Amino acid sequence: MVFQSNGMELQTTHKDPITVKPPLASVGALGWIRKNLFSSPLNTLLTLFILSMVWFSILPFLKWAIIDSSWLPGANCRESSGACWSIISSNYKMILFGFYPQDILWRPITAIALLIALLFISRNRKFWNEFLGYAWVISLVIMGILLKGGLFGLETVDIEKWGGIILTLLLSVFGLTAAYPLGVILALGRQSRMPMIKSFCIFYIEFIRGVPLISLLFMSSVVFPLFLPEGFSFHAVLRAQVAIIMFTAAYIAEVVRGGLQGMNKGQYEAADSLGLNYAQTMRLVILPQALKIVIPPSVSVLISAFKDTSLVVIIGLYDLLKTTKATLSEPRWMGFSAEAYIFLALVYFMCCFFMSSYSRKLEKELNTSLE
Repeated sequence: MVFQSNGMELQTTHKDPITVKPPLASVGALGWIRKNLFSSPLNTLLTLFILSMVWFSILPFLKWAIIDSSWLPGANCRESSGACWSIISSNYKMILFGFYPQDILWRPITAIALLIALLFISRNRKFWNEFLGYAWVISLVIMGILLKGGLFGLETVDIEKWGGIILTLLLSVFGLTAAYPLGVILALGRQSRMPMIKSFCIFYIEFIRGVPLISLLFMSSVVFPLFLPEGFSFHAVLRAQVAIIMFTAAYIAEVVRGGLQGMNKGQYEAADSLGLNYAQTMRLVILPQALKIVIPPSVSVLISAFKDTSLVVIIGLYDLLKTTKATLSEPRWMGFSAEAYIFLALVYFMCCFFMSSYSRKLEKELNTSLE
């Protein structure tokens, strides 16, 4: 470039800035590894230690679980040095469905498939409308007819024969569905200004939270029938269902109460200024915000309650855990309990992971997550 000043020409040169590319070791996957795993001597030492632990633990497990394992039904696991997954392939009907008649297993399979389909559809808030509510009611009726029978030419199956994943899903889905609204009512009752209602809710919540679920199951199975009129009885499954609902509702009530106490008083004052009564204030203003806040602890309580359904094994109900134990009692499968319980753990993990992932999705959609 040339500039003129007082008759003199000044010539300057303009060069484009030089773009310096970072080294390959600082970008992409290599850059992430170097930054997060080998950024300091201590980080490097910990990374190498963890990798060595993985090497000496994961590889033997993979060799036992996959390479040297037996998978086919009827395989002789005594001759194999690996895992005996044949216990699952040979007894999956007993483990998953208990004593349900094997010639009509299409009925519980159809009912479970229908339930899973409804759960996946319900994950999307776009489908939360009146039609979905009717679909749930109709589907639950259809599932009941399929499992119980007695209508439309279907063979009647006694509840005593329900077991495995059927009973686990029955206790968990119906238990958690009924426990949540009951817990909300108890939380509202504990904050009520009416002394009788408040005292009753406080006594109920503190009493239920002060005893283990096992004691409630024993009371429902042994003590409760003693107070019924002669010739009148409830099935053990129904009694266990009531105990689970009562137990879970008490914990849900405390979680919801925390959300109600976290609400700003300005929300109540704004509702009063609009002329809303107590029911309208709670339904339209307070509860939608409070329940949104307590999504993470609520889901934690529900996941714990789902896993606690396995405790019904102590009162003789053949849930998923009990049917697995019944399979292990056969002499042929003695000594292969690890494989059966690993399978059982995977089933529970998938169900709990579904609830956890859905809660995270709901948090993000409602802007309650800190991520």
